Amino acid sequence: MAKVATKDIAEMKDDQLIHYIKDSREELFNLRFRHATGELENTSSIKGAKKALARGLTVASQRNLDVNSEIQRG
Repeated sequence: MAKVATKDIAEMKDDQLIHYIKDSREELFNLRFRHATGELENTSSIKGAKKALARGLTVASQRNLDVNSEIQRG
């Protein structure tokens, strides 16, 4: 996933933000899995993925979005 500026995340529509958070969670899971199996060479990418997810979740929290229920719905 390409790095997205915080300003761009804040300007996303709600459905785009939900999609961004879902993708960030999937990427973080895949990076952790690759790290656990010894396939991941650049472990600093985990830190970047965590930050990206945190940025998205912060914006969602500010908008009072229930991210978990939105992801489960669609």
